Amino acid sequence: MTEECTVRVTGTVVREERAPNGFELILTGLKVLSRPAEPMPVPVSKWKLNLNMDTELSLRPITLRNLRERSVFKIQEGITRGFREFLQGQGFTEIHTPKIVSKGAEGGANIFKLDYFGKKACLAQSPQFYKQTMVGVFERVYEIGPVFRAEKHSTARHLNEYTSLDLEMGYITSFRDIMEMETALLKYTFDLLKREYAEDLKRLGAVVPEFETIPAVRFDEAKRLAAEKYDRPIRDPYDLEPEEEQNIGRFFQEEYGSELVFITHYPEKKRPVYAMEDPENPKFTLSFDLLFRGMEITTGGQRIHDYDTQVKKMLARGMEPADAASYLMIHKHGMPPHGGLGIGLERLTMRLLNQNNVRSAALFPRDLSRLEP
Repeated sequence: MTEECTVRVTGTVVREERAPNGFELILTGLKVLSRPAEPMPVPVSKWKLNLNMDTELSLRPITLRNLRERSVFKIQEGITRGFREFLQGQGFTEIHTPKIVSKGAEGGANIFKLDYFGKKACLAQSPQFYKQTMVGVFERVYEIGPVFRAEKHSTARHLNEYTSLDLEMGYITSFRDIMEMETALLKYTFDLLKREYAEDLKRLGAVVPEFETIPAVRFDEAKRLAAEKYDRPIRDPYDLEPEEEQNIGRFFQEEYGSELVFITHYPEKKRPVYAMEDPENPKFTLSFDLLFRGMEITTGGQRIHDYDTQVKKMLARGMEPADAASYLMIHKHGMPPHGGLGIGLERLTMRLLNQNNVRSAALFPRDLSRLEP
């Protein structure tokens, strides 16, 4: 036999404390089912592969056989399982929305365009319009699925295709209802991981946060606190730079002992057209991000549910409401106050496991240059 032969064995199980799992199999029979055509290019049986990122990803079909690499995606399974179990228990309905769409939901230029039998189409940036639509049907909905962003840069935190954990819920009284739902959701999921994925967590040296509540701070206040504490001037008043996210996360870790923090009331200028403006100051929105260990993993908030308000905001941004007729149909025929969020599965996994690159948390990552394997 050679490494990676597949075999069928029979024998007797005996306790052996020195063995990795506490037992051994005393063989009475062995049959080789297949033999590899070539030797393994990397030693997958080692505790750590110690490969550079490009080599590891190029050999992904093989490197995933390593026990530690495999554990990353068992943890990811636990996250999606927790997301689904918790929301089903809260009266949410799972939906599946189109990934080939006529226009982007988030605006901007980061859209993958394609030809759809002679018509212009694109890959979905988000299920946003569809999950809002389904609030009018089921009141509470969620989806686990791929989204696509044609961002022309290669960073340790971006992918061009990633998995989004989305939820949308109706009859809310405030965008804070969404934040409370996410807090309970993450608590449930993290408890599930500690209970049923302890071996994988241990293998990866991961520590799962414990919390009852998550602190929240306004966007402008968070920027001010971080700038003053760490002597870094505010360069962009409308968005958070990665270093600012790190500093805000560091601040709340040091001052409040929390690895998670909600940043609320993002500027209207940087939020999509469906974001509800703050009635006390329309320059800001009833929206939030969730930072986990200094990185944004969630964007959410309350949506506009009134037809005239949504049309007015579209016109103010130079959009033609007629181009969004199918979306505006839900507003025209009555929608409850509603809101929701999207969690980046790979980013959440990355932060939970303290990985340095989001590609390590994607089975077969798609980035600026990688289409295979």
